[in-house]
This record gives sequence, C-alpha cells and structure tokens, in this order.
Amino acid sequence: MKNINIVFAGLGGQGVLRASDITAEAAFLTGFDVKKAEVHGMSQRGGSVSSDVRFGSGIKSPMIPAGTADFLVLLDASQKDPNALCRSEKTVVIEPDIIKIEDLPNPKGLNVALLGYLSTKLPEIPEENWQKALENNFPEKLRESNTIAFNVGRETNAR
Repeated sequence: MKNINIVFAGLGGQGVLRASDITAEAAFLTGFDVKKAEVHGMSQRGGSVSSDVRFGSGIKSPMIPAGTADFLVLLDASQKDPNALCRSEKTVVIEPDIIKIEDLPNPKGLNVALLGYLSTKLPEIPEENWQKALENNFPEKLRESNTIAFNVGRETNAR
C-alpha cells in the first residue's frame, strides 16, 4: 500500500488537533504505521493550526514533504493559501463548505463531519475503526452529537 499523507489546517479552537488525533488513531487501529506532527502557531488567539498525519508501512518522518499531501482538510477556507506548499495537482482538497452547518447537531462538530467525509475517501480504514477512534476521543456526553456529525460527513459524499 502507498503511504497516505493528510494535512489538517484551520484556526485555533476549531478542532484541528482533535481531527488529526482521531485520524491517526483510526489508522493505528487498522494496523498501519502512523506518524503525526503539529504546528500550533498563535492557536490560542485564533491563529493558524496545522497537523500532519502520515500512515502506511514504514513511515520514517511525521512531517509531510512539500507537494506530497494526498489530502488537505480545511476547517477554515482562509487556510488554503497558507498550506499551498503541501499540495500538488493530485491533492484532494476538502473544504469546509461541503458540509451544511445546519445539518449538524452543533456547529463545533464541523471537524468531525469533515472526518466523516474524509473517511469515505480512505477505504483502507474500516468505518468501525473510525467509530472506535471517535469513541476513544470524546467523553460519553459528546459521543452522540459527534457520531451524528461524522455520519453527516459520510452522507455528504454519497450525495
């Protein structure tokens, strides 16, 4: 299997790191070698945040080399240009406007809805491993709304 490189990008407080944690865990539960790196910047003040997740067999470095991202998942559209160097013409860019916020139980679930959409592009990771990673990353009181958000993202791809 080819190694998969995913960049998550957004602003502080949007759940970039949580989204990358869930993705890394889902890949790990599937049995892949996983590496992850984060750049916080001025995240506490709403500044740029990005996180790289790489999985496959024999991942050597957590950082994604320039121009090799397979996916760029944007939690805020303003982060598309600042992350241009990670992209190539083959990069699949997943933008936040593909999700209808009104379909989510809570607007803060956009990051998880985008994961649901991303999950449909990664058949290497079974849906049950995504669900287990979600369960492991949220307290019980937040699981139902995040499961709904994840499913909204999965259904968005089916439309």
